Amino acid sequence: MAAADPVIAVEALLFDYPGLRALDGVSFSIRRGTITALVGPNGAGKTTLLNCIAGLVLPGAGRVIVDGIDVNRAPREAHARMGYLADSFGVYGELTVERCLDYWARAQGIATAGRKAAVERAAARLEIADRLQQRAGELSRGLRQRLAIAQAIVHEPAVVLMDEPASGLDPEARFGLAAVLRNLSGAGMTLIVSSHILAELEDYSTDLLVLEGGRILEHRALGGAAGEGADAASIRIELELAADDGNLPAILAAAGAGDIRVEGRTARFSLPGGIGAQAALLRRLVGEGAPVASFMPVRTDLQDAYLALLKESRKG
Repeated sequence: MAAADPVIAVEALLFDYPGLRALDGVSFSIRRGTITALVGPNGAGKTTLLNCIAGLVLPGAGRVIVDGIDVNRAPREAHARMGYLADSFGVYGELTVERCLDYWARAQGIATAGRKAAVERAAARLEIADRLQQRAGELSRGLRQRLAIAQAIVHEPAVVLMDEPASGLDPEARFGLAAVLRNLSGAGMTLIVSSHILAELEDYSTDLLVLEGGRILEHRALGGAAGEGADAASIRIELELAADDGNLPAILAAAGAGDIRVEGRTARFSLPGGIGAQAALLRRLVGEGAPVASFMPVRTDLQDAYLALLKESRKG
């Protein structure tokens, strides 16, 4: 999927471990302000891909551009535009939350005059402003996770990379994390989040990137969740009729619907163009006498879509 204004562009990326090709010609671009769910089975190359984007490892071939900067040619400039949360993050347990954030602000080169404001802003975004004077080692797992994210975004990066950010969190903490990630996206940051918890990703992701065996199986925008309202994305629609109508597939096709599947009186299809296109199609159906009983967008079920994609890939 090409992006009109990509904040991340990955081009023909290759990466080899001894005896194993972890990334095999990976290319994609990511739009600004999106939250991309990076999914795939164990060993698919997800962490290696994140490390390459972050400039922590050097690929054998290809390049990564982040916010206009070639990561391999100018890693320090690229790092100033990125935040990274590894799957095994760490905080300084003996330091207060405020001092932890101040340390990271210093490491990111934030001037003395602006550090206090940067620390307070990051703490507020992660909803830990009331913990600034508490030692990091006294925080719960969920709050330590929030502190680690606050450290990663204290310098207001354009891009935030997260590897299994919800690992080890209880359901309440995961729910809170989803809200935090949506807020970061709303503040203009672009996120890539790798996770095995597909139901959690579905709550906040706008885009899906699926890896298997070091190759991209699929990269597309998602309907619903945080991606709702994106005119460029196709929304999945479920339509139910009160009576059979043999003209339905032709009407849908003429209106620009795709992937049309009709089972009895129920039709499922994809429709580009956002809410305006949905209203126009519904008017057209009623105008042509189709006995519409219900017409509704269907949220993408990431787990079903992901498992179906893997099954199809392996069968091929």
